[in-house]
Amino acid sequence: MTEARPAPDPADPRLTHLREDGSAHMVDVSDKAVTKRTARAEAVLVTLPGVVQQLMEGRLPKGEALGTARVAGIMAAKRTWELIPLCHPLPISRVSVDFEAEGDRVRVLAEVSTRGVTGVEMEALTAASVAALTLYDMIKAVHKRAEITGTRVLAKSGGKSGDWEAS
Repeated sequence: MTEARPAPDPADPRLTHLREDGSAHMVDVSDKAVTKRTARAEAVLVTLPGVVQQLMEGRLPKGEALGTARVAGIMAAKRTWELIPLCHPLPISRVSVDFEAEGDRVRVLAEVSTRGVTGVEMEALTAASVAALTLYDMIKAVHKRAEITGTRVLAKSGGKSGDWEAS
């Protein structure tokens, strides 16, 4: 039987998902307060300007990619706990996935909200990532060398650690 670990000290740099012996475990969140939590994340698809234009106009050989990617991102956010081993299943209350095109790039923006005991940063990152991967799948027939880059959390709110926004 494993000993209960004391609450993490914010000044202690140890990772909460690791036990003293270095093995992974799922963090106990049962004593945390239920609060509204929101996170925003992005991923950037880099391709050719002409491909971005086809994508935004819905003229790709595989069909309308934005709607497909939006649904894929929403589905991914809801299933993050099945994909990332130490994530908790959360009651997701809202997911939005949007796209901003400029030149040779499409910025995928995902926002996830819940009322729960742990944050939704991983769900927002998963939504943005899977939506970007879906766009890649939809454009690879016209540009096989496209790249996905810049995946990051833009902001989070709620919970004990409070609000945070990327600079």
